[in-house]
Amino acid sequence: MAHGGLSVLSQEQVNKFYTDGYLVVPKFLAPEDTDALLLRSKALLSEFNIDDHPLTKFTTSDKNHVGDDYFLNSGDKIRYFLEEDAVDSSGKLNRPKDRAPITRRQGLHELEPAFRKVTLDNEKLRALVRDLQFHHDPVALQSMVITKQPQIGGEVPEHNDSTFLYTNPPSALGFWLPLERCTASNGALSFLPGSHRTTRVTKRFVRLPSGGTGFEALPAPESAPPSGDYVLEECEPGDLVLIHGTVLHKSPRNLSDKTRFAYTFHMVESPPHAVYDEKNWLQPTEAMPFSRILDVPNPTVRALA
Repeated sequence: MAHGGLSVLSQEQVNKFYTDGYLVVPKFLAPEDTDALLLRSKALLSEFNIDDHPLTKFTTSDKNHVGDDYFLNSGDKIRYFLEEDAVDSSGKLNRPKDRAPITRRQGLHELEPAFRKVTLDNEKLRALVRDLQFHHDPVALQSMVITKQPQIGGEVPEHNDSTFLYTNPPSALGFWLPLERCTASNGALSFLPGSHRTTRVTKRFVRLPSGGTGFEALPAPESAPPSGDYVLEECEPGDLVLIHGTVLHKSPRNLSDKTRFAYTFHMVESPPHAVYDEKNWLQPTEAMPFSRILDVPNPTVRALA
């Protein structure tokens, strides 16, 4: 039990999150929960049916971002997206199907009991959200397993999450849970500490009126480019990495012979504290609205900027 009225985090941890824009919380998940998530993640790979899959690849390139119907209608489903290098020039898989997906998303936290347990039915998580005071009344969205496949696990370039899960004002908060050891050789995350305090959200990822997805420029005051050095954060299974929506982060290719399974989901603020509109690529459905986290909202928050 932490001191000063906090339940999960210490005041030092809370301060570090707001200073650096991210925080590694060691051993957040119990080993049995981490093992259950990894086991179910691997089972989902075995259930992946390549025969009726559109071979949708996931890319982080601004010029060629995924945006087909399989992707856009994935909010209340479990769907598989392939590493760019897993499909050859003729459009066929060039490796076994369990070594091809980069991610399964979006509705894991609602549809899969093991993931629901650690996301929505987790009092420790709710207590952490109350400790952090980042949101008044957060909702969970976009849950996924990212596998970072051996040899072909793609690089994720510098970005911030609020670009892809935009609210007005920006309010995205990432929860990233490694299910295997994450190192420099298999694609651990790197962060630019403090960049959330100077970085502005200058564009947002939207559904285009003509179909597909793209980026829409946002008005933003000029700001100096962020300075400093990236910090690589190696993590153990069951750790939790909290990621401020505007902090800059990235991860390298996985050129090792080991996978890098991680479960991640995001929270955003709900109305009237922030607006999540119909331009966003990910939309709630009648069958699966975004999932509320707290039974009683936080009366105050520290900051969203």
